[in-house]
Amino acid sequence: MTDSTDTFTLASDVEQHTEVFMRAFNSGRMELIEQLFDPEAVFVPEPGKPVTGAEILRRTEEFLALGVPLSATARHIYQAGDTALLIVDWVIDGTGKDGSPVHMTGTATDVVRRGADGKWRYLVDSPHGTATVD
Repeated sequence: MTDSTDTFTLASDVEQHTEVFMRAFNSGRMELIEQLFDPEAVFVPEPGKPVTGAEILRRTEEFLALGVPLSATARHIYQAGDTALLIVDWVIDGTGKDGSPVHMTGTATDVVRRGADGKWRYLVDSPHGTATVD
């Protein structure tokens, strides 16, 4: 988490992962967000359109470019050893950098894995996890 000395620590308790992500996102600092993804991660910025590698950061920057903070609450967390499923309700609501209103909401279906360092990172980040693909 970000603290007064501007240090950042990934979650060592899966229950903290959503809060850590929210703080990284709201900092607007891509180097913090990048730490939250496993090298094998998949991000699904649009239903049915997964991306990997450098594309994860490029697509995440689109959300950050809105300039509106994220609020997120874990609804359910199911842990099996070093893997966990998180169901997270989120809202991005406010006035964008261009002065226009922004309101986005969803329920994410995320899979996180605990690394050898004991820290949790996304394997699958699907912000619209409950949406259907047209």
